[in-house]
Amino acid sequence: MNVIWGIENYRSKSRPVCLALGNFDGVHKGHQLLIRTTVEKAAARGGESVAFIFDPHPTQVLAPDKAPRLLITPRRKAELLEKIGLDTLIYAPFTREIAVWQPLDFVQQILIGRFQVSEVCVGFNYTFGHRGAGTPEMLKQFGKQLGFGVEIIDPVVYDGEPISSSLVREAMEDGDIHKAYQMLGYYPLIEGVVVEGEHRGSTIGFPTANLGVEPVYHLPGKGVYAALAEVDNKIHQCVVNIGNKPTFHPEYPLAIEAHIMDFNGDIYGKNMRISLRAKIRDEQRFASIDELVAQIARDKERSLEIIKLASRDSLNGSESL
Repeated sequence: MNVIWGIENYRSKSRPVCLALGNFDGVHKGHQLLIRTTVEKAAARGGESVAFIFDPHPTQVLAPDKAPRLLITPRRKAELLEKIGLDTLIYAPFTREIAVWQPLDFVQQILIGRFQVSEVCVGFNYTFGHRGAGTPEMLKQFGKQLGFGVEIIDPVVYDGEPISSSLVREAMEDGDIHKAYQMLGYYPLIEGVVVEGEHRGSTIGFPTANLGVEPVYHLPGKGVYAALAEVDNKIHQCVVNIGNKPTFHPEYPLAIEAHIMDFNGDIYGKNMRISLRAKIRDEQRFASIDELVAQIARDKERSLEIIKLASRDSLNGSESL
């Protein structure tokens, strides 16, 4: 798959373009259906399947205080879209100048002016143009007038509700990794850089890697999780604590600590990806260090059991893509 930063760097391949529009945060099962439809339509026409995504997310530019925290990084999004078979992914910067475009401006400037689209695929709740005034039905009318097709993708439903990035976030906040997995089709991830911590884990026999995650990304609820960690292209079993270290501090910034089993290498400053498998328990304060150590040992054993049960699944979630 070709990943392009900046729409000005896109070069037409002189074949029909089938374009997917949206942000696709999380690339959940609804997004996957939309992208698969785009890929299939492009293949039927002998064309190119393209996804056009504004980055940063428009809400981060227009109302940063209200912007939802993102489920995945642009790199992870590209990996998932490539697995579905997309030909080209374009990340385009969203600006305040673009924000005031009317819906027809967006269609003329982007869909016609840049892509000369043959067909466009959008979700049932897609909006575009100034203040989100454009709707899928409006886009379909523009298509009839300007000569391109529009496919509106119905929602994919889980447990009676249309799957959405917001529902995935809610599941993660509740620590319901199974529900998040069912909506995503892969296990939810945390990604960041290994940073210096307090080094307390080493003193009690359970050294941890502290993960620094950019504040723009969403985190699951506090607690202890069974997980796999990927670092230096190797996968390790681990148990992860997300919380404020109440046994040691009355108040402490939220920390993500991964005890990587059977591993003691130096990974400070390296990128790490944690794939959550299940929540083991809530975070709690212990009366003594001995109680904490005993509980961590039980958490470790429980994490190994959970990972063993899910051993058929890969870290990258390819089983459902």
